[in-house]
Amino acid sequence: MVTKHFTGSPEDADLRRVDSLAREIFSDVANKWALLIIEALGDGTLRFSALRDEVEGISHKMLTQNLRMLVRYGLVDRTVHPTVPPRVEYTLTEPGRALRATVDGMCGWTHRYLGHIEASRNRFDA
Repeated sequence: MVTKHFTGSPEDADLRRVDSLAREIFSDVANKWALLIIEALGDGTLRFSALRDEVEGISHKMLTQNLRMLVRYGLVDRTVHPTVPPRVEYTLTEPGRALRATVDGMCGWTHRYLGHIEASRNRFDA
């Protein structure tokens, strides 16, 4: 996979273009695990095991992969404390907290329309 680089052109920010940097970022960040991790970290700093407990169903591998991606994108800070064994903590950065506001909006939308969507699914499946 080739990582795209920001050149400052409008094409970089066009989500509809297959070659845009914004589309690459959107694709990576807008996955269920990343969004759930961001939501969980919105309440404060967590260690890896506590984060895994907060995000039910996530495997060790998926949590590790998504945390690496979120750290790489500057949405999460990873702090390693020099203890034995090492203590690692994760915290949202300012851009991560801003994204959490969007995630909260999506959660609110889900709660608001859950009944409507379930009724629609039932009609469709009948």
